[in-house]
Amino acid sequence: QVQLVESGGGLVQPGGSLRLSCSASGSIFSIADMGWYRQAPGKQRELVATITRGGRTNYTDSVKGRFTISRDSAKNTVYLQMNGLKPEDTAVYYCKVVVGSLVYWGQGTQVTVSS
Repeated sequence: QVQLVESGGGLVQPGGSLRLSCSASGSIFSIADMGWYRQAPGKQRELVATITRGGRTNYTDSVKGRFTISRDSAKNTVYLQMNGLKPEDTAVYYCKVVVGSLVYWGQGTQVTVSS
């Protein structure tokens, strides 16, 4: 079993920055992909960014150039640095971790961008 603990969400003004963290613990032998997804009210959950074990990254178009995903494999932690935040980035952000053939989700952290 794997437990994920997210942190870093909050309220920020447009143009501001936040850094999300997600730490994995438990029966971890080898984490493959790690990523961040988000779900706004009334919308489906969508991919924000992913990073492979080898460090290859992928971003949804709307966050390219503003968000940066990174990971510390020694700490089993994935980060999402969010700069230039916009009101449309408001959502609950979830981290996702793939361990072998199993997928684990964090509990979600609220990000609200508003003046």
